[in-house]
Amino acid sequence: MHADLSRLTFRPERHYSAVVAQQGRVQLDADTNEQTAIQLHRARTLAADLIGPHGGPRDAAGFRIEYVGGKHDLDTLHIHGGRYYVDGILCDADRPAPGVPVLDEDDQEAPETLGHWTYWDQPDGHRDPEKPGDRLPSPAHSPFVVYLHIWERSVTAAEDPALREVALGAAMPDTAARVKVVWQVLPLSLAALEIEEPDPSREAVQAAFARWARRESAPSARLAARSERPDHADEDPCLVKPAARYRGLENQLYRVEVHAGGEAKDATFKWSRENGSVVFPVDELDGTWVRLATLGHDEKLDLDVGDHVEFTDTAHASRLEPLPLLRVEELDLPGRGVRLSAEPAPGVGRLPHLNPFLRRWDHQAGPRRKGRTTNLRGGAVPVTEGEWLPLEDGVEVYFAAGGTYRTGDHWIVPARTATGGVEWPTDPARRPLLQAPAGIARHYAPLALVKGEHGAVDLRLAFGPLAAGMPAADEATLAAENRARREEQAAESRSRTTAEADATAEGDN
Repeated sequence: MHADLSRLTFRPERHYSAVVAQQGRVQLDADTNEQTAIQLHRARTLAADLIGPHGGPRDAAGFRIEYVGGKHDLDTLHIHGGRYYVDGILCDADRPAPGVPVLDEDDQEAPETLGHWTYWDQPDGHRDPEKPGDRLPSPAHSPFVVYLHIWERSVTAAEDPALREVALGAAMPDTAARVKVVWQVLPLSLAALEIEEPDPSREAVQAAFARWARRESAPSARLAARSERPDHADEDPCLVKPAARYRGLENQLYRVEVHAGGEAKDATFKWSRENGSVVFPVDELDGTWVRLATLGHDEKLDLDVGDHVEFTDTAHASRLEPLPLLRVEELDLPGRGVRLSAEPAPGVGRLPHLNPFLRRWDHQAGPRRKGRTTNLRGGAVPVTEGEWLPLEDGVEVYFAAGGTYRTGDHWIVPARTATGGVEWPTDPARRPLLQAPAGIARHYAPLALVKGEHGAVDLRLAFGPLAAGMPAADEATLAAENRARREEQAAESRSRTTAEADATAEGDN
């Protein structure tokens, strides 16, 4: 998640059941966040074990899909309300009821809203009818599958101003971030599932989808991190300790995030020493000039000429689509203005209700090592596999060969001044270990096989409640219980009689 964190310490393989606070100790965000992660992991694991990969309550299962044909290829889906679980994650499809305003005598009654979502207005889908790739396939040519895509992302006060406590004042930073479950109802062709039959059975579609989901949810990219020993460490021990590696002046949490996905030759990445948490809400966009709500709280968390920023909003952050990273060319401090190297992409950040914002990244173009330069592509750093790539202050990362990269996948690298190194798992020989991304975890579930006018085959699963009414006892059962009770009492009486007889006999002797 993009949040101002010290580090992330939750490791399920350690089997910790709770975080225990100790008196008189410094309280860190990592401890509280680990307790939250432990509880969430336990709850979701239990739900997945009981429910299975996906399913909904029989009487309140959500995401029933209804296909509705429209004009000009603008078909849609009705997504009916209810609850559904995917890998133990709760997804709620209920559409909130609209608020009731206080109406004057001349006002008309507020229009009644739909009781369901549609494909075009689903809350986290942000589908655009102007984009041909967002339109639904035509079921007249071939049936297609509708599925549920689920992942989680962080939300700060830059996207949800209601998270900020106004009593603290605008000059104070926000207090805490949130993690949001993002669900999106999307189409998938039978060809993508490697199904050649024109009219496959329900079981065949479910089996093919399970194979597809396993491939999609398992990332193949791997990364390692280390802190390089500075070349001059032995030459000038007064300047840098010989054992020092990380040369930063402050503790940092580096985030290495895939920007453009694909094979290594096409993939790019970006990095931030603040875990990508430095964001600036946008008040106004005028060409290449952006007016911000604030320019930052201090020199460490502000903007400077030459910084690379990501101009985005809630819709594009939810779509996981890479946007060109832009360079800060000029600052107007009194007017909180920033001139960017190019105008942001069309359709991005133009709607205030989507809360546009800038996110700062800390990579730069320029010398990298031994005279080599970093030529950015779309404002991001090209992925180079099989060699150590320096970030800054001795921190280096290594991409394993043969990886496939997905936009949004990321790794977290804590760097500490106390040790002069980075916290990264190593083998007994202290060689850094390759790690899969820390996120994004993607989850999938099939919902329906749409056949157009012939309706849709429901692919959801349902479960019933475990609790049941207490069974009524009949006369035979009551008689058996009474007989068993009498036999138990008789056995106890015989035991007492025997004990008393033994005591009497010992007394006579």
